[in-house]
Amino acid sequence: MATFDLKQYDIHTDEIHRNKSVPELYEIALRREKGTAISDKGSLLVYSGEKTGRSPKDKRVVRHPSSDNNIDWGEINIELDEQTFMINRERAIDYLNSRDRVFVVDAYAGWDPDYRLKVRIICTRAYHALFMQNMLIMPSEEELVDFEPEYVIFNGGSFPANRYTSQMTSTTSVDLYLERKEFVILGTEYAGEMKKGIFSIMNYLMPLKNVMPMHCSANIGNQGDVSILFGLSGTGKTTLSADPKRKLIGDDEHCWTDNGVFNIEGGCYAKAINLSAENEPDIYNAIRFGTVLENVVYDQKTRKVDYTDTSITQNTRASYPIDYIESVQIPCVGGHPENIIFLTCDAFGVLPPVSKLTPEQASYHFISGYTAKVAGTEMGVKEPQATFSACFGAAFMMWHPNRYAELLAQKIKEHNAQAWLVNTGWTGGAYGVGSRIKLKYTRAIIDAIHSGALDQVELVEEPRFGLEIPTSCLGVPGEVLIPRNTWSDQAAYERTMNKLVELFQENFRKFENFVNPEIMAAGPELMPV
Repeated sequence: MATFDLKQYDIHTDEIHRNKSVPELYEIALRREKGTAISDKGSLLVYSGEKTGRSPKDKRVVRHPSSDNNIDWGEINIELDEQTFMINRERAIDYLNSRDRVFVVDAYAGWDPDYRLKVRIICTRAYHALFMQNMLIMPSEEELVDFEPEYVIFNGGSFPANRYTSQMTSTTSVDLYLERKEFVILGTEYAGEMKKGIFSIMNYLMPLKNVMPMHCSANIGNQGDVSILFGLSGTGKTTLSADPKRKLIGDDEHCWTDNGVFNIEGGCYAKAINLSAENEPDIYNAIRFGTVLENVVYDQKTRKVDYTDTSITQNTRASYPIDYIESVQIPCVGGHPENIIFLTCDAFGVLPPVSKLTPEQASYHFISGYTAKVAGTEMGVKEPQATFSACFGAAFMMWHPNRYAELLAQKIKEHNAQAWLVNTGWTGGAYGVGSRIKLKYTRAIIDAIHSGALDQVELVEEPRFGLEIPTSCLGVPGEVLIPRNTWSDQAAYERTMNKLVELFQENFRKFENFVNPEIMAAGPELMPV
């Protein structure tokens, strides 16, 4: 049997660890990587260095005639020339050659064999290798024999980019060259760059095959009915997709093909801030031997983790294989979704807890990607802040949002899926006046969507957004379903609703020249107050 090497990349490091077992990676990390320890639950405690989150302003894509017209160039997809990419690639390879050991992860992205991508990650930290072995789908020993990667990630980790190289703006650079099928990381040890790099690649490749890539969670009921849930941070996506009555297909990245839905990943990368057994039992119980806990604070003596301590970063994370979740669908595939749920946390308190969407409205809200966050206190004033992220994951979308919206609308119509807008935010007034919609009400709404109960009730139309609102739902007080009825100050409701309409319209102006007229027409309209 031939000895495995990396000479085709001009990497000549003698000690290469390829697809090592979890105990082996633990041993190397504990011996060789500063700040690494074992928690009282058996997870690997790691520190990612200065960068504890992604560096979106340092992410670039090589501009090439083959893909030029497909990519939505701008602040998200920042262009890079080939020469600069090759300089950065050489810098990463020189660094890999300077190390005593390197790690290789050969694995698959995608559970559907017809669409899965063979990926090779070359990195310098055992922690990074274990992270990616958790996040991808690991091949069998037989599959490894003739494994030829389709994409390669060269992770230079802590080694910096040269700030004086053309087009570099910092010592961090995350570069994708689609035509070479290569991805280079310099100046950051944050593991999420590798995960989201692969997601970006899939977001480019899948539409070429008429497949819809999605930044969403997915689960499946006992009857084989699939639901997908979109939602930005703070909307409850992780909590609501981990439904004890259903099996989890995946928590973050999926594709919708002509056959149904598949998870891109083999694991979960969950936020660990304020994690508790009471609020997130599935995630809490998944933190054990084999789990990577990133940038958490722990007791030096007992190795007990304090999930409330965010002194290192607010972005504390846990990476674990998906089968660490008790109720999970393996393989992580399902049929065509029956329900598509857009989650928003509307801190303005004017969107209904649940409403039905037409395919055109679904496309509009998908492109908008709305939620509202509560602002920090300044001079005693707290006001909601609208947040819009196209396709509920703008940072990873390579094509123009309309391309993904068209695919979504096509899939909804072809497979007769029903789209819903579910608000997990405020009722009875905006933040500071009203209160957060109770989780038990939202769970009752999700249950009613899955059971089909909401298809049988009377609907009323909300005039500005044109939303069809169910007037009854088991387990939810009737007045809560109609936001206007929960506000004591009706004039304030009308003003706030108009303000939200204006925010939607202002955000959508940047899309109007590229978006289909029927999607434009599905947006909200102002009304006299």
